[in-house]
Amino acid sequence: IDPDNILQNNVVPEQGTSQLATVESNDSQSDIIRAARKEARRKRKEILQLKRERKRIRTEKDNNGCEVSNIAKDVTQVSNLGKPNCVCEFCNAIMWHGERSTNTRNITVPKFGLCCKEGKIKLPPLKQALLYLRQLLRYNERGESSNFRPNIRLYNSMFAFTSMGGKVDYEINKQTPGPYVFRLNGQNYHQIGTLLPKDDVMKPKFAQLHIHDTENEVRNRITASTSMESKTKPDENIVIGLLEMLDEHNVLVKSFRMARDRFENRDIKDVRLRLINKRSKDGRQYNLPSASEVAALIIGEQDGENNEFDIITETKDRMLQRILELHPSYMSMQYPLLFPYGEDGFRPEIEYQKKRGDKGKRKYVTMLEFYAYRIQQCLNQATTLQMSGRLFLQFLVDAATCIEQWRLNWYRTNQGKLRTELYRGLHDAIENGDTRTEQVGQRIILPSTYNGSPRNKQQNYQDAMAICRWAGYPDLFITFTCNPKWPEIQDMLDLIPGQKPEDRPDIVARVFMLKLKELMNDIKNEKCFGQTIASKFTNQLQLYYCLDDCPKSFLLIFLYLHAVVYTIEFQKRGLPHAHILVFLHPDDKDPSPSQIDKIISAEIPDKNSDPDGYEAVQNYMIHGPCGQAHPKSPCMVDKSCAKHFPKSFCTETTIDEDNYPVYRRRDDGNTVDKNGVKLDNRFVVPYNRNILVKYQAHINVEWCNRSRSIKYLFKYIHKGEDRTTVLIETEEQQRETRGGKLTNRDDEIKRYLDARYISGCEAAWRIFQFPLQYREPAVEKLQFHLENEHVVVFPDSMDLDKIISRPNIEKTMFTEWMTANQLHEEARSLTYAQFPTKWTWHAKEKEWRKRRGGKKTIGRIYYAQPTSGEKYYLRMLLNTVKGCRSYEEIRTVDGVVHPTYKSACYALGLLNDDKEGDNCIKEASHWASAPQMRQLFCTILLFCEVTDLIANKEPPLGRDRTPIG
Repeated sequence: IDPDNILQNNVVPEQGTSQLATVESNDSQSDIIRAARKEARRKRKEILQLKRERKRIRTEKDNNGCEVSNIAKDVTQVSNLGKPNCVCEFCNAIMWHGERSTNTRNITVPKFGLCCKEGKIKLPPLKQALLYLRQLLRYNERGESSNFRPNIRLYNSMFAFTSMGGKVDYEINKQTPGPYVFRLNGQNYHQIGTLLPKDDVMKPKFAQLHIHDTENEVRNRITASTSMESKTKPDENIVIGLLEMLDEHNVLVKSFRMARDRFENRDIKDVRLRLINKRSKDGRQYNLPSASEVAALIIGEQDGENNEFDIITETKDRMLQRILELHPSYMSMQYPLLFPYGEDGFRPEIEYQKKRGDKGKRKYVTMLEFYAYRIQQCLNQATTLQMSGRLFLQFLVDAATCIEQWRLNWYRTNQGKLRTELYRGLHDAIENGDTRTEQVGQRIILPSTYNGSPRNKQQNYQDAMAICRWAGYPDLFITFTCNPKWPEIQDMLDLIPGQKPEDRPDIVARVFMLKLKELMNDIKNEKCFGQTIASKFTNQLQLYYCLDDCPKSFLLIFLYLHAVVYTIEFQKRGLPHAHILVFLHPDDKDPSPSQIDKIISAEIPDKNSDPDGYEAVQNYMIHGPCGQAHPKSPCMVDKSCAKHFPKSFCTETTIDEDNYPVYRRRDDGNTVDKNGVKLDNRFVVPYNRNILVKYQAHINVEWCNRSRSIKYLFKYIHKGEDRTTVLIETEEQQRETRGGKLTNRDDEIKRYLDARYISGCEAAWRIFQFPLQYREPAVEKLQFHLENEHVVVFPDSMDLDKIISRPNIEKTMFTEWMTANQLHEEARSLTYAQFPTKWTWHAKEKEWRKRRGGKKTIGRIYYAQPTSGEKYYLRMLLNTVKGCRSYEEIRTVDGVVHPTYKSACYALGLLNDDKEGDNCIKEASHWASAPQMRQLFCTILLFCEVTDLIANKEPPLGRDRTPIG
């Protein structure tokens, strides 16, 4: 079988063999369905057998009748997802069985949403590449292919019509040896210039090469294209071959050649090329337009029928213009080698495929769904995209940033559509005579709903801390790193012989997501580390469920599901890894050192008694060599290991005074060989034996040092972005148009884009919409506000009288909590933060209802700064008071209604007075100098709990009789 045509001939891997079997075109669909059913039956039998074996191991007992721990077993089945034998019945995408949609778990023929949303998306297949290009794209070939593949980005830029913005990180591939990585920093965009250079001195670039000085075109293209990462010179014969291929078949090249022919007529000087945005054909049926649909020549004055999204390329006078991401030729102009025919890319209003019973509000395919569909490896479709190696990495990053840019542009251009103002502030505005919304309100810059924004990061951190407050400190901190050598990845790569994992970050991301799901199932359901909160709940609640006298206290203790938090990060080399926090049941917290040894090991297993464990530790859990054996190791900083290896030998596990575990590392003589260096137990990274052997990857398991671990999980909140951007503006740029007031024009969107780094694997992760954060149980964010000061969201240019007269505008989550306390007596036994455990907020109806079903949620009250005044003290009271039915009741202590929330906090003993601080300052005033007094005053403000910063008191006098502070 021709390797270039494997997938085009409906070739699928046969179960149980590495060979390929050809499916006849007439019976392809029926054979695919039969193969999928057979694979599903085999999978079910495998899962049942595995569950029976695990149950037998858990219930097996030793001679003393004690249960044998899972961790003590020497035989562990290695995780294997199987070959990607499933094929989507709608789009023919090659999938793994574990990627099926959750709503099709019990269906014999699985359906998949990762590719075509279970048939909702229908796009025309990409046309097979020309023979010459297919020969250049072949792996493991000599001759022209050996020069073309490493320099494919260079050759693509020679024929690209547009330039790409953003800053390519060339240093990442020079720092340490390893697979090639395409990493982009900053804002990305595509730009196109004029048809001709401004003068004869300037050399032509990009689209100009198709028009200017075409007699020396090959030399001009080689001269114009330079790359910092290319190690070999481009082959002139390859440039000639690609030029002939594109001239004959690419509709965009034909359009620019048409403009060249016009310029050859010396009488015509004013020529514009109009790249048309609108297409007359259906985007679900056609993606290969004709030359007349792509471009039109404008001679003389421009006509008045120009669409706002069309691209008008001027002769010489215009500067670089940015191309909108919605133009159908956006990607074809940047990647002529990936789309050699000039195929259309994403365009708005590509309709969903209509399905019976579909009640979705959305009618059109989104940009993210479009690219998630395009990067799939499908039967009967060209694999030019997937075979392009380094250019595919660039395309993934470009597509991900394009999607992100489109979303951010919506926030930037729709700042006036959503405006916020306190409810009481609207009444004040009307009383002052302001009747239009342009005169009031606060613009949203980058909201917390945008994943990755500073507000989003802060909310994720606060949600994780809410789980920590509910479940106690985390017990285990696990770092799960992707292994690019997993057999599942190689099985998919074998469909295109010669590919390496670094060529297909989309496959790496998909397999890691499946492995991560399996690991989470082992932690929560298989109890590989002991009892989680959920496992204890599952075992004991079944016993009490049928009893009428089930104690309510028991149900309250075991009310929640698993307590697990993880976040996904990407290494500089691009591989994903997950930081996981596990909260064990209270019975399993604070174990003895002997119990820690059953969960975590930091020693090399014996090679004879446990060969599987020995091999796994040797391959994945040995740090180094570093130090004197390898002084140039990446971990070496100032001639010492930054990870503090080698550790010290220790005969038994202990907990030091800082609550850090010191794992057992005995000097037992076991060693492993790494790069010719013998390493012993001092170089072992702590691990769990069964988990390590099962997943065959670097999985670091640590006993937590309490709250420090969860702060490390969200460390980017504290460390900030990768780099700092300072924007200097003139006074005129900062001055408002009305009133002449100076304002701080802090552009959060620009700051976010300037600090962003993204590589191929992260791009694929985002395109597939895999989660970057995970929390269980769910956290309900609870609003609160002072009376008549809740936030109102309203569109621009709307009459304020209509806003405040909208139905239920006065109702909020907070006010309806007090209403629920009035109506339901059982609701009064809970604080506001505890309320979501028993009640559910329905935003559409604006009411709280009793919780039903098994889904559990904990509450988190939004954070308030101490400088926010009464709002801060209101939040402090809400953490203690229960069943309040009004604002006055919140301020009531022992039957006395206090005038402020601060005084109510004093009455409850939640605030201390400042007497000790006052005495400290008065005593120091007798001997300290003025600088010393100022330093003492600042120390008290920074590190002491000052309750009244502005006190109506006579300040103490210094030695010079001047007031202090």
